[in-house]
Amino acid sequence: MGTSEFRPKPPRATSAPACAPGCAVPAASPAACAGAPHVSEPTSYDALLLLGFGGPEGQDDVLPFLRNVTAGRGIPDERLEEVAHHYRHFGGVSPINQHNRELKAALEAEIAARGLDLPVYWGNRNWMPYVDDALRAVHADGHRRVIAVATSAYSSYSSCRQYREDLADAMEATGLAGEVEIDKVRQFFDHPGFVAPFVEGIRDGLAQVRERGIDERDVEILFSTHSIPNSDADRSGPPERGFGPGGAYVAQHTAVAEAIVAELGTTAPWQLVFQSRSGPPSVPWLEPDINDAIAELPAAGRKAVLIVPLGFVSDHMEVLWDLDTEAMETAEEHGLFAVRTASPSTHPAYVSGLVDLVEERLHATPVEERPAVTSLGPWYDVCRPGCCENKRLGFQPALAGVAP
Repeated sequence: MGTSEFRPKPPRATSAPACAPGCAVPAASPAACAGAPHVSEPTSYDALLLLGFGGPEGQDDVLPFLRNVTAGRGIPDERLEEVAHHYRHFGGVSPINQHNRELKAALEAEIAARGLDLPVYWGNRNWMPYVDDALRAVHADGHRRVIAVATSAYSSYSSCRQYREDLADAMEATGLAGEVEIDKVRQFFDHPGFVAPFVEGIRDGLAQVRERGIDERDVEILFSTHSIPNSDADRSGPPERGFGPGGAYVAQHTAVAEAIVAELGTTAPWQLVFQSRSGPPSVPWLEPDINDAIAELPAAGRKAVLIVPLGFVSDHMEVLWDLDTEAMETAEEHGLFAVRTASPSTHPAYVSGLVDLVEERLHATPVEERPAVTSLGPWYDVCRPGCCENKRLGFQPALAGVAP
């Protein structure tokens, strides 16, 4: 089974929509168009646009989906099939689309409970419904000002700027420039609503370890996130922040992990690890790989490992395969008791936190009143010039940020 009426995703935009006089951010609301880091004027929105990565929903979808993901790189189908077996192992179905349907429903319920009039639309980067499908539906329903929420918490090309490029691609594909305004909420890596489910999950995981008679000092907490090329990591975040090697991407993950450990007050050692590396071996990516890290734990006296999917908002394919399958097998091979903690998914604190982010823009909450569990935040409402460049592609047209 699969999607019978496949169509490719929209082509890359050739340019960003022209800015209004005196503005620096294409297609932005009046409150955001001047490009200030944090918006200080209340803004009314007609709709919320949930931005997802997308995934196949049947065996026939797998290769077309992977072609979408790797578009422009010239990767032959034979190499794509090496990745496809992860999806084929699960019947060709990625859980990510269903997760986003559930998140959409949870957001709608939370929005209704708060008495807000804000319909929710959903569009994907790499599978139907695409972002341009959602944007057409938004416009057809009479909405003209949209607040976007991406299902990604951190700063990097793939986790932030590429979603902003998707918005520019959709705007050009639909011809709606000048018809629709689009803002985007800040990156929420250190918002309490995103962090709380991880704290809860680790607390439960440590309890499972103690039930096995293992001391906390003998368990290692591995905070895992998606590896990206070192060159992209180094370019993540605003250049003027001077994050150094690993950029904002590594700094944000590290700061959140530190905040979680401090809140728990645990004596368990921990480290930040990476997963889901792809691309040629000649290109350096962030390390250590989670499996390499697990393999070294017995020599350090560890008896158990807690695997925390810190870089992910739901249990999609990278969690099911790289963590629940490969990492768990590695732990078993090395005689370690292993627990994988839950991702935020539709945890009430996470859903509530996302709506809080929307309300920040509705009410222009002062920066000093915005919650953040690290000293790095609260992050920017409007992405800064030169933020999260892709070394291979350079800066492509993007919305919700000041042009480089």
